[in-house]
Amino acid sequence: MLELKNNVYEIGGLNAEELAKRFGTPVFVYDGAKIESQYLRLKNAFSGVRVRLQYACKANSNLNIMRFVRRLGAGLDAVSIQEVELGLLAGFMPEDIIFTPNSVSFEEICAAVELGVRINIDNISILERFGHRFGSGVPVCIRINPHILAGAHVKLQTGHIDSKFGISIFQLRHIQRVVSAHGIRVEGLHMHTGSELADWQVFMQGVEVILSAATEFNDLKYIDFGSGFKIAYRETDPVTDLEALGAAMSERIRTFEQETGQSPEIWFEPGKFLVAESGTLLVQCNTVKQTVSTTFVGVDSGLNHLIRPMFYNAWHPIVNVSNPGAPPRVYSVVGYICETDTFGWDRKINEVREGDILGVDIAGAYGYSMSSNYNCRFRPPEVFVYRGKAHLIRRRETMEDALRTLVEMPEWL
Repeated sequence: MLELKNNVYEIGGLNAEELAKRFGTPVFVYDGAKIESQYLRLKNAFSGVRVRLQYACKANSNLNIMRFVRRLGAGLDAVSIQEVELGLLAGFMPEDIIFTPNSVSFEEICAAVELGVRINIDNISILERFGHRFGSGVPVCIRINPHILAGAHVKLQTGHIDSKFGISIFQLRHIQRVVSAHGIRVEGLHMHTGSELADWQVFMQGVEVILSAATEFNDLKYIDFGSGFKIAYRETDPVTDLEALGAAMSERIRTFEQETGQSPEIWFEPGKFLVAESGTLLVQCNTVKQTVSTTFVGVDSGLNHLIRPMFYNAWHPIVNVSNPGAPPRVYSVVGYICETDTFGWDRKINEVREGDILGVDIAGAYGYSMSSNYNCRFRPPEVFVYRGKAHLIRRRETMEDALRTLVEMPEWL
């Protein structure tokens, strides 16, 4: 995350422009101290209850980031068998990984069982097949759709009635019949209402739904409440009041324990909350182009590296790292991809010159992990800054990488 100190932009105490020169642009740079502080803030928001954080690695699946959050004490939330395998390579114990897929083959779920991780099921037909195959031999978590409309953007809402995720809370009796018929051992319940959740009281509605469902199951080891806690991309953005949520939820969980005699561990699955603010995409201005209506700043990156602005209409801060003292002008910052490829429209940025380094900030989540080789462009390197040192944690791709999986056709074709 960029910080302006003495008219110099820094990331984790290191000069951002010098990092761009050292590693080249474009480059993702992550501040480890920010990930650490976000982890501790979330962990400390809850008092008197047992809380475990499962890092949602789809936000940033760099193996070194995963190892870093593991050392902080987190488990892992994986949504594909490949993320499960990466988690094991990162040193997570199988029991510390929860596998929460949707619309995957039953064979993929069986592969996760073979690896020994926790299984989270969000489909009654799959629950039936799982029970028939494994009976009481393999415990499961069940993902409930609480029918709570939460999340800032329609594409980030996952707990409403039209969502593909989870089993409807109104099918609870059906779930119980399947569980009873197959002798399935239910060890956890799960929900995830959606991302960018600003109103914690809406989240508490989902909490009540899941706690009510939890009274129908004995011996739950954990209840997983997902995540989606909102961070600020702009200074005026609303954010999740974690401290208020933590106080209210801690009190509610203690009441639940007293009323039911159950004492499940409370899980959350932070992804963006942990890593988004840590990351900055440093790019170089290739062109400044004046048209009859707009001044475009064209940079050496695009939606192939950070698709969120084009995919979600997401807003990211953009600053001129090289020229912070110059007077501001209004620009549209665009990428080098042959599509409408815009990082930010009509932004006030300190005057940009060709060759300047710009910082697209709060880009640590869903940047590299959603990147592509569109237009045959290579993915950028990733750098991790921690305790005053910068570490290359992924090198820049090359043509050799792009050709590695290619199988050439016979010449006569």
